Amino acid sequence: MNRPPENDLCSICHSHFTAPCQANCSHWFCGNCIMLVWRHGSTSQPCSCPLCRRPISLLVPTEETVDRIVLRDLESYNRLFGRGTASLLQMMQDLPFLLTETVACCMVGLLDDVFIALICFLHIAALYRSVLYRRHTGP
Repeated sequence: MNRPPENDLCSICHSHFTAPCQANCSHWFCGNCIMLVWRHGSTSQPCSCPLCRRPISLLVPTEETVDRIVLRDLESYNRLFGRGTASLLQMMQDLPFLLTETVACCMVGLLDDVFIALICFLHIAALYRSVLYRRHTGP
């Protein structure tokens, strides 16, 4: 198993590695730091490497990583964005997360569309009123 270089620091927190993990682009990060970067952006797509900007599709922790929360988060990230096939059980476990993301995106889009439709309706109603007013009052 690979280890981060001895004198290297995490490029996100600029400190010594805690729960080090290696991205598929071969850069090293603290497990918690790279998870914070991912959560800061869109959690429905893989995060980009802070150094080379390539999408990270795999995060591999070292054998010394014992933080269960970080390991669980890394496993979840790899399940979502890794190139392996997911089992039916894994897809069922990810379903609540995917549904909440989908519903949230649809609600924002739906609210925008309803607001625009309301403005268009009010504009057409104002035009219709002005046409009726001109017909009844004459030229």
